[in-house]
Amino acid sequence: MSVRIITDSTSDLTPEVRARVGVIPLSIRFGEEEYIDGVTITTDEFYRKLSGGSVLPTTSQATPASFEKLFRETVEAGDTAVVITIASGLSGTYQSGVIAAEDYPGKIFVVDSENVAIGAGILVEYALKLADQGMEAGRIAAELTKLRSKVYLVAVVDTLEYLRKGGRISKTVAFAGGLLSIKPVISVAGGELKMINKARGNKQANAVMNQEIDKLGKVDFSKPVMLGYTGCSDELLQKYIAESVDYWGGRTFPSTVVGSTVGVHAGPGAVAAAFFVE
Repeated sequence: MSVRIITDSTSDLTPEVRARVGVIPLSIRFGEEEYIDGVTITTDEFYRKLSGGSVLPTTSQATPASFEKLFRETVEAGDTAVVITIASGLSGTYQSGVIAAEDYPGKIFVVDSENVAIGAGILVEYALKLADQGMEAGRIAAELTKLRSKVYLVAVVDTLEYLRKGGRISKTVAFAGGLLSIKPVISVAGGELKMINKARGNKQANAVMNQEIDKLGKVDFSKPVMLGYTGCSDELLQKYIAESVDYWGGRTFPSTVVGSTVGVHAGPGAVAAAFFVE
């Protein structure tokens, strides 16, 4: 019997981690067109459509039925599973997983990540590490539930346009901010997305992002750290890495593109970091 790790498609993972987990896809709708995240639309295609459209896309939560097949296969194989979902405050996907797991008591354990994107991704990576160490599913779920409050995602947004489209700021604020090259700094923790600071220009934004990370606590380097970017190019992420070598003490971290759940609010060009604090 082995412990399987399952997540939903809003968790952003490196290819190495994704190859080892089960993924439940959510749906993305651009107007009348509906796509299955990661199946009928890639991340690059999502950002190309996002950049070329005037209406923000929406995502639909995973249903209990979408979890059922994978749960049944897991239990019939004699395995158990830990399921890590997008924050319940941002989607009903967690509740769908809980409903589907009711038929498999003691076999399937569903955990609300209270985060999203690379924030949920590092919880998934840590869950794999615990499973590799031989920890059983119930204990892994309990450990993740204990540690999730120590997970933070911090990001610098390159443009205010998508926050305006999403109704988070006014058109006037977006216009003025664009003239001043304002770069908002946002965070996700405890299931909430918040704007926590702002900077002028990319170089100052990178420094402000690191200052905000410091405010949250000391980064726990014994656990996964991941960097991310939105859009089809990682140019701004590479600029952040080059300017933050001293800040991170010369350490290097895996990186990945950040998917639709954060990308729809941030737009292309955002740079993000996800980490545990001690």
